[in-house]
Amino acid sequence: MSNKSTITIATYNIHKGLSPLNRKLIIHDVRKNLNAHDADIVLLQEVQGAHTANARRFADWPNVPQHEHIANGRYTDIVYAANARHRMGDHGNAILSSFSIAHSVNHDVSHHRFESRGHLFASINVPALAKPLTCVCVHLGLFHRSRLMQVERLIDLISEVAPADSPLVIAGDFNDWRAGHSRISAKLADRLGVVEAFESSHGKLARTYPAMMPILTLDRIYIRGMKIEAAHRLHGEVKGTRWRRMSDHLGLAVTLRAK
Repeated sequence: MSNKSTITIATYNIHKGLSPLNRKLIIHDVRKNLNAHDADIVLLQEVQGAHTANARRFADWPNVPQHEHIANGRYTDIVYAANARHRMGDHGNAILSSFSIAHSVNHDVSHHRFESRGHLFASINVPALAKPLTCVCVHLGLFHRSRLMQVERLIDLISEVAPADSPLVIAGDFNDWRAGHSRISAKLADRLGVVEAFESSHGKLARTYPAMMPILTLDRIYIRGMKIEAAHRLHGEVKGTRWRRMSDHLGLAVTLRAK
């Protein structure tokens, strides 16, 4: 934290720790760049808990799950939820926090057997906030009907556990190819009272996909109960490694202040 009244939050689809075309292991660069950015809380999608074939393929494959590898030496509290399991291992979502995570739960929101999806919830004790912060890491489905169901389920789940006046962050890969048609932002605003951080700061959603030439606004950070001071894409270069070459998505980051 830069001071006692602000927190920084980032979201990033790490593409299973591999380069956009799956040719190179890039998880070490992801760790380096995220640690250099130094967000207080990081919400990650497409995190590999294990993959035996890739562990044999790459000599420098981490000897711990990817979320633990990224968090090592920087984040004290980690939660991971494996949404997809297969004979080689598993992958899912993770939340890394500098603050204590009081409890967490993953809700299976898979719409059909071809896509395994989950909403990962964490209640985080942030010193700057009077009430616990509810963080939800999401990775919605590739099909429009799946996303509509998953958003409805998201709204219902949050309404059950987070009072309307409590601080809330929903972040991740929304896969919202048809933003104008789905009206996801409007639904979340109307029923949960959130605003999308980049849209609030810049007047439009951030283009994050594909990373090399971003056109689509797939990644989002929705906020409630905190003031948005700044929002930006994770871009540029950290010690020779460009964000655009590490994943097929660009990440997002926000700076928030307690109201």
